Amino acid sequence: MLLAFATGLARTRLVAHPEAILSDAHEAAFAGLAARRKDGEPIAYLLGEREFHELTLRVTPDVLIPRPETELLVDFAQEALPAGGAVLDLGTGSGAIALAIRRQHPEARVVAVDRSPAALAVAQENASRLGLQVEFLEGDWFEPVNGRRFDLIVSNPPYIAQGDRHLAEGDVRFEPQMALVSGVDGLDAIRTIAAAGPAHLQRGGWIAIEHGQGQDSAVRGLLLAAGLGSVSSRPDLAGIARISFGQYNPE
Repeated sequence: MLLAFATGLARTRLVAHPEAILSDAHEAAFAGLAARRKDGEPIAYLLGEREFHELTLRVTPDVLIPRPETELLVDFAQEALPAGGAVLDLGTGSGAIALAIRRQHPEARVVAVDRSPAALAVAQENASRLGLQVEFLEGDWFEPVNGRRFDLIVSNPPYIAQGDRHLAEGDVRFEPQMALVSGVDGLDAIRTIAAAGPAHLQRGGWIAIEHGQGQDSAVRGLLLAAGLGSVSSRPDLAGIARISFGQYNPE
């Protein structure tokens, strides 16, 4: 992957012509990428892109790297979103969730919020390049959509606890901490979303939130405490409960 990126050649061509000699410029470019990878820098940041739900998204160190587990939120939207419905994506980052939902639901009205101007710039660039219409707003969680209601609220918020050992491992060492860490137990952002969410839902609307391993029971409790019904969780391909959701049906 790095060699293809450094040379601009297709990976199939590289495999088919192993005897090819690199130019000095290509060799230098590849060596630089390889050194950064050896230091642990994520492939997605080195290449500047990542695949997500059949979309190729630009990613930078200003945004989280989209992961397969998050596609569960897009799959949930396929079931829960009514035709022509309104969607709110909180903490959009690269725009992955909002753009994938918009691609699957061309008639939907999709709003994406993030408090990071740098992240919003990446998301807007992705939307423009993919030709997908999404309304991007800067602000903290529900602040930019005061008074508005939606049929579906989705979020992959920060959910790692402060001091968690995983923060010193793998790709997350290079990702924005504000998109990863949320209080001493990792649930501060989810508490905010769950508590404020019903005020921004249409009757029959849903909230669906991604969370970490072992947090599903606590997240379901927060959704129930907020007055939501039909509360449940779903596992990822590894069998780990990865998203939890609930429906707003006030009496």
